[in-house]
Amino acid sequence: MRNFSTIITLFCFLLLTSCALKPITPEYSFIKTNIENVTLDDLGHGNVLIYNGANILHKMDNTARLNIWLDNKALGQIRPSEYIIINIKKGKHFFKALHIDLVNMRSEHEIDIDSETKVIKIKPTITSNKLELTNEFPKNFDIFKYAEKR
Repeated sequence: MRNFSTIITLFCFLLLTSCALKPITPEYSFIKTNIENVTLDDLGHGNVLIYNGANILHKMDNTARLNIWLDNKALGQIRPSEYIIINIKKGKHFFKALHIDLVNMRSEHEIDIDSETKVIKIKPTITSNKLELTNEFPKNFDIFKYAEKR
């Protein structure tokens, strides 16, 4: 009976830690800024804020980390309640996103960047990832922090 308890404990530990996604090294230069100074007026004309809008369910089980690629170059990992600001040229761009939720959840998204593009929300879902152009900050943006290169 003791062996069975040990096996169950190890299995639970493995299950809880298996969803950790290793970060990828960014190939882009981020525009560093302080959270107090970020306004929608600072964005646009190529400067785009990208944030991870994961909900509480993904934050609880450590599946909210997103590895993101932009035009087949690594953008890096954005954890829940983090954001980055990068300069993206006008035109069509292809995003790939990956998060782990027992299996690899991959998605591809095409988005058209113009001078009015300011904010992009990307978040993990139960079956994939969702990317949408919002052009507005999330309601609780004061708790978000700038994603450091890992």
